[in-house]
Amino acid sequence: MPWVLVVIAGFLETGFAVCLKLSHGFTRFWPVVGFALFGAGSFGLLTAGLKHLQVGPAYAVWTGIGAAGTAIYGMVWLGDTVSVLKIVSIGLVLAGVVGLQLSGLEH
Repeated sequence: MPWVLVVIAGFLETGFAVCLKLSHGFTRFWPVVGFALFGAGSFGLLTAGLKHLQVGPAYAVWTGIGAAGTAIYGMVWLGDTVSVLKIVSIGLVLAGVVGLQLSGLEH
């Protein structure tokens, strides 16, 4: 269950990053509200998950999902440029997250 919380927190991180972009420097009300809600939810779930998980792998999953999700969202819906290098880099971020998770397994 702690991993489910961290994964959901990672998706919420994507939401707060996108809302931060859409707020245009905290000048648009609803994106600022979204930023606050997504941010509170993300940090809250991450905090709950960290009660039972090692900080390194959990933080890597949280930031990896957030970074990859934000980059993908930007390319699909916000008109960010798409390139092979960006897509490969997202894959490398996700591979690094998986590697950190696997390295934390006790044998």
